[in-house]
Amino acid sequence: MHKLVCSAALALTLATTPAVAQTIQPTDANAHVGQAVTIEGIVSEVHVAQRSDTTFIDLGGEYPNEAFTGVIFSEDESKFPDVQNLTGKKVNISGTISLYKGRPEIILHSADQLKAP
Repeated sequence: MHKLVCSAALALTLATTPAVAQTIQPTDANAHVGQAVTIEGIVSEVHVAQRSDTTFIDLGGEYPNEAFTGVIFSEDESKFPDVQNLTGKKVNISGTISLYKGRPEIILHSADQLKAP
């Protein structure tokens, strides 16, 4: 009976513990499209599109030659008050990689997706 209770407790723990995202470099993002990962790298530049107020955090080069981009839409920008100060700093961006016009990106909706370790 004790083994059954321990096995059930272990199974419940594993089922409720979130998976740890794999940490990869910006240049490897294309190989992980559709996967939840953490991208770790130095911010090359942060810029805001004038028409849409969308913020772009480029890693691995500056636009249009960046390896990866973190994207913050205007409706979420208030959740990232210090984003403009990230240029030159090491960051971790977590989420599911998608492609936009063939380029890898992660859309940032919450502050816990962006860390400056």
